[in-house]
Amino acid sequence: MNAIDILKERGFFNQCTDEDALRKLMDEGPVTFYVGFDPTSDSLHVGHLVQVMAMANLYRAGHVPIPVVGGGTVQVGDPSFKDETRELLTPERMEANKAKIGAQLAKFAPGTLVDNADWLTKLNYIEFIRDIGRHFSVNVMVKADSMRQRLERGQGLSFLEFNYPLLQAYDFLELYRRHGCRLQVGGGDQWFNIISGADLIRRVEGGSAYGLTTPLLTTASGAKMGKTVAGAVWLDAEKVSPFDYSQYWYNCDDRDVEKFLKLFTFLPLEQIEAAVKGDIRAAKRLLADEATAIVHGRDVLVPEYAADLPALVLDLLVAGGLAKSKGEARRLIDNGGIAVDSEKITSYDAVMMEPGLLKAGKKRAVAIVRAAPAE
Repeated sequence: MNAIDILKERGFFNQCTDEDALRKLMDEGPVTFYVGFDPTSDSLHVGHLVQVMAMANLYRAGHVPIPVVGGGTVQVGDPSFKDETRELLTPERMEANKAKIGAQLAKFAPGTLVDNADWLTKLNYIEFIRDIGRHFSVNVMVKADSMRQRLERGQGLSFLEFNYPLLQAYDFLELYRRHGCRLQVGGGDQWFNIISGADLIRRVEGGSAYGLTTPLLTTASGAKMGKTVAGAVWLDAEKVSPFDYSQYWYNCDDRDVEKFLKLFTFLPLEQIEAAVKGDIRAAKRLLADEATAIVHGRDVLVPEYAADLPALVLDLLVAGGLAKSKGEARRLIDNGGIAVDSEKITSYDAVMMEPGLLKAGKKRAVAIVRAAPAE
């Protein structure tokens, strides 16, 4: 199957500069592509995962990824759809951030990690403006949605930020020259920057290059992807524990489960379709386990306990290993530390009727599944 079809059927495809030509190129052999991340923090978060998983799916389809950390562009700040100028980082903090983000990206797809500071910090300003800037029209740039919306809101746009599309376009040109990179993948908010790079390659090198964007996701409730009341859902286990990371997925809206299984796991579509037709809580547990295993490994997954349901929560706490005795289980209930899914348990006589997540405190849990019937 052509990689574009894989991206489409799993929900990664938003728009493409020349889909037919890119399909043909992918049919002819592996395509080198890049995905860029400015190291504004020392960790990626769930909001980055659409691009990261798109990269992983392209790699699994046989194409060659170049993960790029923007040690150069982070010093400028991308104004695309932002409300204010980005905070500038110290060199020491940028280096630390790059190292951690690089390690996270390596979990999804092996590839040579590239830092655009290697060429951007060595540019001669006069030569850059003369050789690259002349290919950009200010009239076109200010009409791009990413720029226009910022200006229409009256929030201003610094000359530093105005240069960002030039720098990202130049990244694509350099990666084309150095690595034969023919494709850039990014979020929908990067469309103008991406097509600027493909156009720059055509103008300067006479080559053909392509851009492909992923959709900007929100949850079914309209919330921004990867945001909770507690803040961003980070991939770093020190920022968000593997258990809390798993809980983010398990607690998602029922309406999002199928979409998230397609985007954030590698499960076959047939298995996903079967899962969402069954018990929605089992499908959520599958999502939580698979999404967490990709980032943190399978050894951190919530264990399962097969029980004959319905059953007393008190008994399940002991049988599932969350309490050593019924006395300890009662004390946990008295202290308000026991919940089934999101419902707090306050009675010793509480019964668990259906499969779900039995939780003791914030970091301990067991997934209660229905025991197989005796033959």
